[in-house]
Amino acid sequence: MRTQADRPKRAGPDVRLRGALAFLGLLLLATAAAPARADDWLLLPMDLVQRNHLRAYGVAFHTLQAGEKVNWLLNYRGGSFLLRDTQRVRLDARLLGVDFEELGEADVVAIRAVVAQENMDEVLLETPPRIAVYSPPYMQPWDDAVTLALTYADVPYDTIYDTEVLAGGLRDYDWLHLHHEDFTGQFGKFYASFGLEPWYLEQKHFQEELARSLGYATVWQQKHAVALTISEYVDGGGFLFAMCSATDSIDIALAWLGSDIVGEPYDGTPVDPAYRQKVDFSRTFAFENMKLTTNPMIYEYSDLDTSDYAQMRGAEADYFTLFAFAAKYDPVPAMLTQNHVNVINGFLGQTTGYHRKFLHRSVVTLAAVEGTDEVKYIHGKRGQGTFTFLGGHDPEDYQHRVGDEATDLDLYPTSPGYRLILNNVLFPAARQKPRKT
Repeated sequence: MRTQADRPKRAGPDVRLRGALAFLGLLLLATAAAPARADDWLLLPMDLVQRNHLRAYGVAFHTLQAGEKVNWLLNYRGGSFLLRDTQRVRLDARLLGVDFEELGEADVVAIRAVVAQENMDEVLLETPPRIAVYSPPYMQPWDDAVTLALTYADVPYDTIYDTEVLAGGLRDYDWLHLHHEDFTGQFGKFYASFGLEPWYLEQKHFQEELARSLGYATVWQQKHAVALTISEYVDGGGFLFAMCSATDSIDIALAWLGSDIVGEPYDGTPVDPAYRQKVDFSRTFAFENMKLTTNPMIYEYSDLDTSDYAQMRGAEADYFTLFAFAAKYDPVPAMLTQNHVNVINGFLGQTTGYHRKFLHRSVVTLAAVEGTDEVKYIHGKRGQGTFTFLGGHDPEDYQHRVGDEATDLDLYPTSPGYRLILNNVLFPAARQKPRKT
């Protein structure tokens, strides 16, 4: 299963899409967008009718970038998007292969009547979030499901890492995704399997040199400082999204902040024998009371992860169910779970899922494996901000191993698992946030 320490793959952004969008830009310069009439609307359906759910999010994001509004119809036909009809939106949807339906004012009135009567809601999206992906420079966009989804949907983002984070760079962004990072400073715990591989040694050397350049004696001390900075970013109003090993490793780093919990192969010193007495779970985002796995030869951080349970089920029997939320009363979890199906195929990762008993009581479960204590998708508030964690590595590759080929999203344009990622990208647009200076 691939995490942040995996070898970069030979792949790249969709060049055809980039070319098509460049053509769109030139065409729009040559032909001004047709003004919208009061009765002209377009609906991007997000139920089974839609042939490219993932790029529909791109159309919605581009509309926000153009200074226009998007109405997100929660629980209506899979969470459809209602937009004013302009030539720009039509061209964008056609070039991205996104289906749309033409509506008049009477149609919109009828839809809004249904939304008002049913377990649905209409949320106005206003400002596109400024997006940052926390990722090391040796990684490529196709090494992470989120960057793969952003690239496929043509949603712009910046890549930042420890130097920028510790220098205060997060203040420039509304939404932050954590690449499959190991915030405990154990290099993904790949030592037993890949400790002699050139790519592992190169990445370990890079991390050690970076720590020294930033004034830290060890990598784990630097990662703890980064984890603390990220938690302060969320406290101040930031939106955080993480998958796989980034979800539990950042909470482990926060719980044992400043304590040496890494074995000798990672920092040249043994684990602090008093580490059990130095834990503080009040600092974590989502988890508490887990027990660490300090043996450097075991590919696991703690007893929080449910990977063993998922592997015993196997790919054919592994799936999880989205919870249903009252859209009018719980709009945020409703936004995060919009989909055209409510049962989704499971997928493994270094951290596949979470035992429910380790969740803080305030954490909201968005999806779980029915009949078990296994939770897959969670959300919570922290200070003025929020966090959302999704277990697993790649929604369309059940067990992605080091060296495997990248997922081609042209084969999965209606992926319900990838839709969960893109829900998180759009939901910060539902509230106005003052721009930081």
